[in-house]
Amino acid sequence: MPSFGDLFTDLRGEDRTLRVSYHPDRGAVVLSLWNGTLCRGSFRMPADDVDRLLALLTAVRIAAGGDDADDAGTVADGSTAPVLEPSVERTGDVSGTARRVVLPALPAPRVA
Repeated sequence: MPSFGDLFTDLRGEDRTLRVSYHPDRGAVVLSLWNGTLCRGSFRMPADDVDRLLALLTAVRIAAGGDDADDAGTVADGSTAPVLEPSVERTGDVSGTARRVVLPALPAPRVA
């Protein structure tokens, strides 16, 4: 693991963790999901997207009643967290958004 990062435990326990590491040589922040010593998945985020992620997490903290946010949304450092709205156009048309394929039925193995 790089020298710059942190480890977070899952609320569900069972040795699940989220590792966050910064790789300056690649300009990436890597978020990886672990179950014990086995990596189950990873996501490489461009370092340029970190500010957007921080803004979202700050908004979540304020919405959850975080200790360092007042009612106006001002955090301890004096900045104001943005109110984030989804940038998804809701058309109501869901045709063609999912590909449904019937999987072939496999015979059950027989054991004597």
